[in-house]
Amino acid sequence: MTPPRHAIPVEPPTLLRPRGSNHVGMRQFNERVVLQAIRLNGSLPKADLARLTGLTAQTIGLITTRLEDDGLILKQERVRGRIGQPSVPLTLNPDGAFAIGIKVGRRSADWLLVDFTGQVRQRHSLDYVFPDASTLLPAMAQHMQSLHDELGDLRDRLVGVGVAAPFQLGGWHRMLGLSDAQSEAWNQIDLRAQVQSMSDVPVSFAKDTSAACVAELVQGRGRDLKNFLYLFVDTFIGGGLVINSHLHGGVHGNAGAVASLPMNLAHPSVQATIAPNQLIRLASLWELEQRFSVHGLDPHAAYDERALTPPFATETQGWINNAANALAHTVVSGTAFLDIDAVVVDGSFSRALLAQLIAATQVALQHYNWEGLWSANVIAGLVGPDARALGGALMPLHANFAPDQDLFLKTGTPG
Repeated sequence: MTPPRHAIPVEPPTLLRPRGSNHVGMRQFNERVVLQAIRLNGSLPKADLARLTGLTAQTIGLITTRLEDDGLILKQERVRGRIGQPSVPLTLNPDGAFAIGIKVGRRSADWLLVDFTGQVRQRHSLDYVFPDASTLLPAMAQHMQSLHDELGDLRDRLVGVGVAAPFQLGGWHRMLGLSDAQSEAWNQIDLRAQVQSMSDVPVSFAKDTSAACVAELVQGRGRDLKNFLYLFVDTFIGGGLVINSHLHGGVHGNAGAVASLPMNLAHPSVQATIAPNQLIRLASLWELEQRFSVHGLDPHAAYDERALTPPFATETQGWINNAANALAHTVVSGTAFLDIDAVVVDGSFSRALLAQLIAATQVALQHYNWEGLWSANVIAGLVGPDARALGGALMPLHANFAPDQDLFLKTGTPG
């Protein structure tokens, strides 16, 4: 069912002009370079911007004046006490631009209003057993409109909407106890097109775990790591792959698709009909939900602090033991194929449960044979449960304000 259109009455964003090969296009590119330098390094005076970007002091002066006039950067208080003239640090204006990030999951949906600095201003959430299109799509329109209204006089600063959802929301439906019809209903929906019909700003779409990986790349561990395998533990586990500080999707988008990783060898007998278990069956919160449900406990506790308290803690510990061993197998397999700096693990559960899962995984790794391999560093992600919706919001912000994908300005903060 297609919901009624809830158009967001905003003019197309004109904060930065379309990029091209002419003088105007180069000017816009340089503006984006300056914005990216500030985003990565924090507030900077013009002299440091010139040094980081390689642009002349005169060019930096012209660019920063335009960006300030456009409301994208702000001047801070003068810094005194150094030799020479006092410097004036420049920082991003949080109200310079906004984006809406939407996460559609198998257990819940989230809507985030994110400002120009990547901070969450407003959050709406909706829980369910499994999303029903006839009710969720109208709810999406309602929550988008509500976030837009909350912008007030800053409505014209909304530059886009990013949707993060599984490529096939009805995938592995038998594990969830859903019918083929329920699964197929979602698999036939073009979610990006549906959301675009609700908005007058551009709408982009990404696989949910890829969007989460983007959030970690831009605002988490990606600030220090150039190459990492990303694992996100949710109702179903998923992942992403970052190579040379860029999200790597692969030819078919399967890079980082850890859910399908087999946990053991297939039986050599031609009579065997049962395929090996995949990671999704051992390291997903769905399995923890089932453990709770069998004992009459609330399955939603898998996603909050109750999971580590009585009477849930016993079942949670059993799940941790199984999931950690499966994750350790994944880490060793990934390390054998990828020369990466680390494996970053995050999820939609509590940070305390994440810490215990990583600790158990590190113990399990000691039982694997690392001969011929450099041992992997397994660390916690920094973004947390908001990663998918936040990554969705970062997509339109990146499209509007980031420089070319090949430009890399990961430089330390100037002294």
